[in-house]
Amino acid sequence: MSIAVNGQSVVPPGFRFHPTEEELLTYYLAKKVALQRIDLDVIRDIDLNKLEPWDIQERCRIGTGPQNDWYLFSHKDKKYPTGTRTNRATAAGFWKATGRDKAI
Repeated sequence: MSIAVNGQSVVPPGFRFHPTEEELLTYYLAKKVALQRIDLDVIRDIDLNKLEPWDIQERCRIGTGPQNDWYLFSHKDKKYPTGTRTNRATAAGFWKATGRDKAI
């Protein structure tokens, strides 16, 4: 079941998406990695290297109400094919790395 029409999220009034970290990992991410279908298509596939930070809210919005959290799937792109550095460049600039990586 998909809840997107013409690329826009369409959800019933009052719909809330507040998954726990465990639900995000054991249900959504596990199914995504296993290439299985997710029942409700509420987490978007986004290429962060083609998207500016100020566009995330609109692309990942669920419903029409105010939202403080955005959920998305994105691949980590390498800067060089044989390297380990992450490509953070966008059309208008780059994503700035802040903080440290956190093991999940």
